[in-house]
Amino acid sequence: MANIKGVKKRILTSKKKSVLNNDFKSSMKTAIKKVEKSVQENNLEEAVKNLQTATKRIDKAQKTGIIKKNTASRQKSRLAKKVNEISGK
Repeated sequence: MANIKGVKKRILTSKKKSVLNNDFKSSMKTAIKKVEKSVQENNLEEAVKNLQTATKRIDKAQKTGIIKKNTASRQKSRLAKKVNEISGK
């Protein structure tokens, strides 16, 4: 354990940020899985709704630095492609 007060505080704040980042990343992955599940069930309306939610979560994760810009782009593109396949576009 650190002896310096500033380092102790840094450890605590980094733990808090880590927990928040992991929670948000988990919710983002859940949103992605919901889109994929609705695509497998060929439920277009639900897939479109879930795609909007997943896109918001991916964008927010990219904005806050949880994931990188290209990763966010790739994930959104893949999800949109899957939804478009079942919509017949």
